[in-house]
Amino acid sequence: MKHAGLKALSTIPALLAAIRRYPALTEKRPGIFYLKSVAFLHFHEDPAGLFADVKVGKEFQRTAVNTAKERAALVKRIESLLAGK
Repeated sequence: MKHAGLKALSTIPALLAAIRRYPALTEKRPGIFYLKSVAFLHFHEDPAGLFADVKVGKEFQRTAVNTAKERAALVKRIESLLAGK
């Protein structure tokens, strides 16, 4: 599964805007976010859709972000992780 390109990322502008609101995250490249100096979140695309890999502990966990419900769940998860919950 390849990293999401600009065309794929252009399908989720509201999600990216929501993620960019977190000052703790730095977007090093489009759709690739770091927490301090550690990779925290990036996106993949394949024929099944768009997926986010978010760092939980020491490993990335993949989640689909194809529906509004899935995107809202990702934002909620990011918020929880950044709050240390």
